[in-house]
Amino acid sequence: MAIDPSRFHLVNVADTCSVWNVLSSVALHSAAKEARCEFCITSFVRYECLTKPRKKTPTVAETELMRRLAQEQRRGGFAAHSCDIGDLQAIKLLESRKRLGKGELSSIAFAMKIGQAVITDDQKARKLAEVSGHTHIQTTPHLFSWLIFKGRLGDSDKRTVIAQHRAMDRPLAPHFEAAYEIALQCRLNAPP
Repeated sequence: MAIDPSRFHLVNVADTCSVWNVLSSVALHSAAKEARCEFCITSFVRYECLTKPRKKTPTVAETELMRRLAQEQRRGGFAAHSCDIGDLQAIKLLESRKRLGKGELSSIAFAMKIGQAVITDDQKARKLAEVSGHTHIQTTPHLFSWLIFKGRLGDSDKRTVIAQHRAMDRPLAPHFEAAYEIALQCRLNAPP
């Protein structure tokens, strides 16, 4: 799925990976908030992020990301929404089609229900959302590309975003590099 840096839906239902990827860079998250992007999550995603027992002790980076999410929720960001019976039935239907976690499935189902974008960095989840007929599918690199294109992040911010992201042990640095190049190309081709 190709990204269009000139367009980005402002209201997003985030799955677990995208929560961590957005929060991994203070510069990225701050720019997104300044650009009026809103992120919400399902109760399943909140559980996966903050409550679910882990097999091993969380790393320093994981603990910091959990702290950032809890802090952001206290400020009103990443509001958690419960799924009702209909949502759960949709999740069951989706689950039978792909091997995905409840967080990704609930995010797709809730985004479809409320007619907003789902932001996921999981390739299988994006594919499932697409084949389920959901048209608003976005990624964290797409967000980054849009913020560059719109001038909310400058060229000098690229290194900061990528360094902060890497410092939290997140895997999207090569995708941010590619998204940056796409944003520059799109900016060059944009009409004056």
